[in-house]
Amino acid sequence: MRGNELSSVRQPAKSAILLGAILFLTGLWNAAAWPQQADSPDAAIERGQKLFGQSCGFCHGPDATGARGPDLLRSPLVAHDVKGDKIGEVIRLGRPDKGMPALPLTDQQVLDIAAYLHARATEALDSAKVPTKYPLEKLLTGDPAAGKAYFNGAGGCQGCHSPTGDLAAIANKYSPIDLQAHMLYPEGKHTIAVVTLPSGEQVKGPLAHSDDFVIALRDASGWYRSFLRDRVKVELQDPLAAHRDLLGKLKPADVHDLFAYLESLK
Repeated sequence: MRGNELSSVRQPAKSAILLGAILFLTGLWNAAAWPQQADSPDAAIERGQKLFGQSCGFCHGPDATGARGPDLLRSPLVAHDVKGDKIGEVIRLGRPDKGMPALPLTDQQVLDIAAYLHARATEALDSAKVPTKYPLEKLLTGDPAAGKAYFNGAGGCQGCHSPTGDLAAIANKYSPIDLQAHMLYPEGKHTIAVVTLPSGEQVKGPLAHSDDFVIALRDASGWYRSFLRDRVKVELQDPLAAHRDLLGKLKPADVHDLFAYLESLK
């Protein structure tokens, strides 16, 4: 009996030892595998900051707010970049006509710089880590006369805006950094949905929901109304569509000229 009792005691003990060994080896494997996992976004931003300072800071400033080269925090190219697709092209090819040499950086280095620039641009938009009194001289590098000409001409801005109407004294309403942010990324206007029913009746209001099957809006009385898309005609009126289209066409010089013009409206 005593032998059987000892055997019954040893079996759980062996099982416990085996389980402990498995857990120990699993822990070692996880510890070894951990460094191979993808870097955190913060690590990429930190690397990008160092690399940017070494390779780009001389012209664009160590904080990307401009020096000999333009301020990149408000650059349309940075705003449209997705994981370095546009930034990488400029880095690798350079801009010889503007004195920017090509830089032989790896794909990972481009991604790191892009991560840093996007982080800085986000800081600027949120005004969280960029001083409220952002140095005006770093933003005001354009020509007000050229900005006015673009406003009334190629930009087509005068079709929706007026320097004596909605833009009157606009420079007194916003700080320079906020004014440029509103110029590039306007907010507050909702897409309007116009739904025509089979009877011919039209229902119009701010868009509340839209997918392949359903369209919903808030009507003039504030009621939430939804319709099956295959049973009605739908027209979407986006008041900011022109802004979005223009953003893709703006050259850096146009951005700075337009801002200089708006900053003169006091």
